[in-house]
Amino acid sequence: MKRFVTWSREALDDIKPQVAFIARDNPAAARRLADRIREAGQQLGDMATGRPGRVTGTYERPISRLPYIIAYQLGPIASRESVVILHVIHTSRDWPPEEWPN
Repeated sequence: MKRFVTWSREALDDIKPQVAFIARDNPAAARRLADRIREAGQQLGDMATGRPGRVTGTYERPISRLPYIIAYQLGPIASRESVVILHVIHTSRDWPPEEWPN
């Protein structure tokens, strides 16, 4: 079953500064990174695979060969089964469990 995928403002805000930082030195690499993150998110619409998230009711999916995790929720939006991407988290961030973004 194909699910609708939507990105939260927070998820987009997670990505924007990281892509901009890379773009200063290598615009092509920044575009590739943004494309890979976008593709990984869209793939969740085809098959929402991931482990249970650190925050109750969420799931996490690592992005293959990149140091990022997509945190998402499943649920209905306008009566359609949907994937809501909550955050895109760089794995080098050392967040204590009580501060993990939700």
